[in-house]
Amino acid sequence: MKSHQPPLFRPIGKIRSPHKNPVGTPIQPTYAASSQGLVLLDPPFEDALNGIEGFQRLWLLYLFDRADPFQPLVIPYRDNRPRGLFATRAPSRPNPIGMSVVRLLGRDGLELRVAGLDVLDDTPLLDIKPYVPAFDAHPSSAAGWLDEQGEDRRVADQRFHHPDRS
Repeated sequence: MKSHQPPLFRPIGKIRSPHKNPVGTPIQPTYAASSQGLVLLDPPFEDALNGIEGFQRLWLLYLFDRADPFQPLVIPYRDNRPRGLFATRAPSRPNPIGMSVVRLLGRDGLELRVAGLDVLDDTPLLDIKPYVPAFDAHPSSAAGWLDEQGEDRRVADQRFHHPDRS
């Protein structure tokens, strides 16, 4: 029987944003509507962008390369009580993969201009997927503890980023 090797993830480019420091960075794209930046892909991936211009929004998958290591219990940005990590979007994950839905403003070769960036500058990009409202939008779904009024925090503080990693 052949053993299954997990794939090795290699960045396909990087995300350039105005957010240089984790503290003060918007915690979700919803709170970063005016925050614009660039998604810069590496040359082998130019053909993979064909047809992307027709999508208004994109999923960006990236590495939380400056977040603290995995924590099973966290106090999320919009709460003041510990929660299980998998019931949050906190960055201190066992596999530090982040995801954000951004608005596509335009494309120039390997460069995508986007808005709604809640990502730190120079973040390694793992993948891009089109946002498809018929598949990705479920606005009436229950949102667990977020359905209760917690804190109305919209930007990050220091809780998931060690000072020497910013």
